[in-house]
Amino acid sequence: RSVVAVTTDLDEALRGADFVFSAIRVGGLAGRAADERVALAEGVLGQETVGAGGIAYGLRTVPVATAIARRVAELAPDAWVINFTNPAGLVTEAMSRVLGDRVIGICDSPVGLGRRVTRLLGVDPDEAWFDYVGLNHLGWLRGVRVAGRDVLPRLLADPRALGSFEEGKLFGPEWLRSLGAVPNEYLHYYYFNREAVRGYREAGRTRGAYLQEQQTGFYGAPSLDTWHRTLADREATYMAANREAAGAGERTEEDLEPGGYENVALALMRAIARDERTTLILNVRNGTTLSVLDADAVIEVPCFVDANGAHPVSVAPLPYHAVGLVTAVKAVEREVMAAARGGSRSAAVKAFALHPLVDSVPVARRLLDAYVEEHPGLAYLAPH
Repeated sequence: RSVVAVTTDLDEALRGADFVFSAIRVGGLAGRAADERVALAEGVLGQETVGAGGIAYGLRTVPVATAIARRVAELAPDAWVINFTNPAGLVTEAMSRVLGDRVIGICDSPVGLGRRVTRLLGVDPDEAWFDYVGLNHLGWLRGVRVAGRDVLPRLLADPRALGSFEEGKLFGPEWLRSLGAVPNEYLHYYYFNREAVRGYREAGRTRGAYLQEQQTGFYGAPSLDTWHRTLADREATYMAANREAAGAGERTEEDLEPGGYENVALALMRAIARDERTTLILNVRNGTTLSVLDADAVIEVPCFVDANGAHPVSVAPLPYHAVGLVTAVKAVEREVMAAARGGSRSAAVKAFALHPLVDSVPVARRLLDAYVEEHPGLAYLAPH
């Protein structure tokens, strides 16, 4: 007989837990809207996980996530932590400094990408091996192997099919063929940064402000019907500014299919709890998987999962263009963790200044000062 209990006391929730889901938003949607607004005022990207907005969100979130990890280590040391909280790779790595391999980050972006590509190829996604590698929201699908044969080149050679799905519309068939891979949709912020910033500025309101208004309306009169409508609208408007900038049009019906985070989380739990061995794309510590990063760096790669947790599989080295982005963004994440750990303003400025989408020390300083003014949760970085 199952019993569902509700509590607002973290320690009470953790005692006796086998699995812990960590899905928090420090500062709420008002904080996200402020992250986006402050960045755009400086002419740089303010997305939730990418660029200045992601750094600000990380600086608020890492101290809280680390404190949760410490309570898990104290009260439920044998529990597995499944991290949903964004920026997922950064937060998972910060928690791993306390919990080691017992924290695993999940994201539905690679799952959605794999589903779209296999649909075009007429392949069962359960029968395919996805050669996907990178960081969270910074990865590339380099191959799709079925019975030992890579079928992705067939898609890359078909301009009509290549331009018919979400990533093809965002990036354009020519760019995908140039890369020889299909990037995670979040790489649109890097490859088309000026266009994305212009699109966000022309949108009139940021994604965070839109979601804040939408959710306020839903909770004013909640029902199952309004929940379904709200969720459908949220999915339909996902990355709308990017699609507008790329001339990609509206999302297709297939791209609105549910089944992302929850399916990954449940598959991960089943594999560990029941030793139902499976392969999933997860955020885990690197070990020796990518030679350009150290062992403690959290990466997003296919993992073999069993009762002993998630084990990253061997992957081919990254091409140099990907190495540059991955190592630059990992350096930024490390500065965010250093700032959160020691309350270091200089580390926080470095995080902003070193990010490829900020690339200005004066702008970095102004961003930090503006974010500290906006967010009580960043008071630890205020000038002494």
